[in-house]
Amino acid sequence: MTTLSQRAPSSEFRLLAVPLVLFLLVFLGFPAIVNLVYSVSEVSFETLRSPEITGFANFAAVWNDTSFWQATWFSFRFGLLTALLECALGLFLAIFLSPLIEKRSWLMAILMLPLMVAPALVGLMYRLVLHEFVGPVPYYLWTWFGASFSFLGPASAFWTLIVVETLQWTPFAFLLFYMAYQAIPKEIVEASAMDGARYRHRLWYIELPLMAPTIVVALLIRFIDGFRVFDNVYVLTGSGPGGSTASLSIYIYEAFFKQGAIGKAVAASVILFVVSFAVLYGLNALAARRKGAR
Repeated sequence: MTTLSQRAPSSEFRLLAVPLVLFLLVFLGFPAIVNLVYSVSEVSFETLRSPEITGFANFAAVWNDTSFWQATWFSFRFGLLTALLECALGLFLAIFLSPLIEKRSWLMAILMLPLMVAPALVGLMYRLVLHEFVGPVPYYLWTWFGASFSFLGPASAFWTLIVVETLQWTPFAFLLFYMAYQAIPKEIVEASAMDGARYRHRLWYIELPLMAPTIVVALLIRFIDGFRVFDNVYVLTGSGPGGSTASLSIYIYEAFFKQGAIGKAVAASVILFVVSFAVLYGLNALAARRKGAR
């Protein structure tokens, strides 16, 4: 018997899909084709309309560039660590502040405040506060303890960026986890409590497994966002000291605007897109396999 999902698309369905297809072709397809051409061309701002195709020289230049691999390693570490820290803190706040927020709903608005500030402004604020010579935090550390700390120096810039990014985006993970925690059926929790399950057992064996899909989605979103970070890092450290905090987005930006290497920047973007697509496709295939195995 032919099911509804196995039937051929009707003419009405095709007609409704036309605007979507046109939108994708105009706003995604055309720029993608142009960038693919640029990635295999010798091109500058003067020759944007007449690029000279030279093969895969731009990809080879990116592949052999140590700065590209340094930026890739920074982006991977930054995305992974910030995603883990933000989700851990967000989960802690969602579970243990949930009773308080149910009674004082205005606390939710206060916790969401960091999300309302532009990342570039957050970076500027922390750059002023943590500045080694004029920042108030190093000044008071020196005044009170007789020793200061270079928050944006070579040894600590990476961890300072991790803390700043975590402080700004933990509320996003908290919001997702709070909504997932509130959606847990109360009758399941109450029944387990009546059966004698302790709080930590309910949390570990009932509540966290029910929140697992949301936790995975939050980790994935925050990793992707951290991997392509630009604003906070560029404003706080300007990719320094010595390029040690250059993310892939900053590498592409500097190759494009500062070096004028348009083909090299586009080639790096294409590599980043292919790798990201492969990762997302792999995760999607893994999720589909696990769903089919159930």
